[in-house]
Amino acid sequence: MFYRVAAAAALLLITTACGSSSNPNNPTPSGGGGNGTPVSIVGNASNLTTTAYAPNPVTVSVGGSVTWKNNDNTARTSTANNGAWSSGSIAPGGSFTATFPTAGTFTYRCTFHPGMTGTVTVNAQ
Repeated sequence: MFYRVAAAAALLLITTACGSSSNPNNPTPSGGGGNGTPVSIVGNASNLTTTAYAPNPVTVSVGGSVTWKNNDNTARTSTANNGAWSSGSIAPGGSFTATFPTAGTFTYRCTFHPGMTGTVTVNAQ
């Protein structure tokens, strides 16, 4: 019984972590690292607010992407306030990339420490 519950939980975790946005107007997560505009999750980020992500805000053009790299010593996330993307847990040294197909302003936070906040501004080309 324990093994069935553990297997079901693992499958649920994998399917939700690997999902992507199906709405073409929302950012598209692409999992691991990438070549997007870099944003650092700085050391001791949980003690910070708008300076936990650097630079903040970050600006990209439509079709551009942002890559968050966790430079802290504990797991963090990049999660859109409107649910458009969620990195899941980003391990120390790990990264996550989201691509932005439409112009707009997107606010985000760390789900572990909601006081850590950031903004991505996407400009029309």
